[in-house]
Amino acid sequence: MDYTPDKAVIARRIARLFRSGDVVNLGIGLPTLVAEHLPAGVTIVLQSENGLMGLGPAPAPGQEDRNLVNAGGAPISVLPGGCFFDSAASFGIIRGGHVDYTVLGVLEVDQEGNLANYKVPGKLVPGMGGAMDLVAGARTVVAATLHFEPSGASRLRRRCALPLTAAREVDLVVTDLGLFEVREGRFLLRECLGPHPPEWILARTDADIEVAEGAWKP
Repeated sequence: MDYTPDKAVIARRIARLFRSGDVVNLGIGLPTLVAEHLPAGVTIVLQSENGLMGLGPAPAPGQEDRNLVNAGGAPISVLPGGCFFDSAASFGIIRGGHVDYTVLGVLEVDQEGNLANYKVPGKLVPGMGGAMDLVAGARTVVAATLHFEPSGASRLRRRCALPLTAAREVDLVVTDLGLFEVREGRFLLRECLGPHPPEWILARTDADIEVAEGAWKP
């Protein structure tokens, strides 16, 4: 298959969704790359479930503070004006609808907007954490994933086979091949992000996909 995975494509496109002042929660793994690709002049407020608002960039090697970590345990910095609060306040912000975007990593996502991102049967996992609150409370839920599994199977499905984190909550899916909107029980391919045309993507994705006008710009 003529395909080279590229997480940076995903992060750059998601970063362009935001406007200055948006409150954004970035999940662990791939979503954390989004903060490195914000367009010039766009300033967002990053929130973390473990009680932080105003996260800054990852500290330089040797500058980490073991008391400053995000919800995934990765070292962070805090920008001027950033603040700390307890879990009750943090989840009050999330459940109260004050997060504009949450960006979550994906094991599978399907055309109904169902998300599976926390468990593979037979493997030990810590649980879904705050993701179940974020998908219900955030105004826009963005699933971020490489389009294909290592096996070559598409992570975009007609129906998720793995245990669900959320049912019918995903609004947008961004892969290294395209930007997809979940709409009326199917995926709408709004933009092709890689070198492959819609026909190439549709032939390798086991889901119902409609292609928006202007999605492919050779």
